[in-house]
Amino acid sequence: MKSFTVTRPGISASLADAGFIATPTDKHQSCFSKARNSCDLVKKILFVLAIVGVWFAHWYLHRPITYAPGVLIAADPTQVKLPSNAPEFDFSHFHLKPLARFAADVRLLHSKIYRYDRQASLVPIDLAVGWGPMSDQHVLDRLHVSQSMRFFWYEYKVPPPIAVEQIVSHATNIHVIPSTPELSSRCKALRSGALVHLSGELVEATGPQIGTWRSSLSRTDSGNGACELLYLEDLDVLSADAALHKSHLAQR
Repeated sequence: MKSFTVTRPGISASLADAGFIATPTDKHQSCFSKARNSCDLVKKILFVLAIVGVWFAHWYLHRPITYAPGVLIAADPTQVKLPSNAPEFDFSHFHLKPLARFAADVRLLHSKIYRYDRQASLVPIDLAVGWGPMSDQHVLDRLHVSQSMRFFWYEYKVPPPIAVEQIVSHATNIHVIPSTPELSSRCKALRSGALVHLSGELVEATGPQIGTWRSSLSRTDSGNGACELLYLEDLDVLSADAALHKSHLAQR
C-alpha cells in the first residue's frame, strides 16, 4: 500500500508517519515474531516429550519382574562355617576376615545403591532378598518393601500375608562387597523380582571410617547387626524354570 499526503493550510503530514498505515517492514517483523514464538513453543514441547521419553524408558527397563503366584525359591541359603585360622586378606583400603562360605538362590525384593555414606567405598549396594514364602508373588503383592540407612523395611496392612516370624526368617538385607567391578555393575543393574544365585564369603571387615563391621551368621535375627556382609564372588541370574527345577531337586 502506498502512503499519501493530506495537505491543509499550514499542515502537511504522512499517514504512514502518523502510524495509521502498516508498512511492509512492520508486517515482516510481525510474521517473524510469530514464527519465532511458534518455534520456541515447539522446542519446549519436544524438550518435555524427551524428558517423558527418557523417564518412561528408564521405568520400563527397570520395572519390577512379576510372576504367577507360588513359591519360586524353596531352598534355604547354605552356610558353612570356616575355621578361625582361615586366610584373611586385604581388599582396597579394608581388611577382610572370612567367617563362613555362603550360597543362596534368592528373589530380589529391592536394591539400594549407596554412594555417599561411610560404608559406600566398601559396600556400594545392598540387596534385600527373599526365599521360600518370601519368593511368592501372592505374599509380596501384599507387602511394601524398601531400603534406607542400610536397613531393609517391610510394611503391610493388618493382618500380614504370612506370620511376621516367617517374613524375618525368609528374607534378609545383604551388604554386598563386589569382588570385581563387573560384579558391582551387574548387581546395580538387577531388577526387583529377579531370581539370582549369590555365592561368596561372609566376612568381618575393618578399615577407615567403618571400624569393625561383622556379618550376621543367622537367618532368624533382626534389627541392627542382622544383615549379612557378603564378599561376593559369583552372581548368576536364574530363569523361573531353572529356579523351580533347583527348588524341586532341593526338596527331594
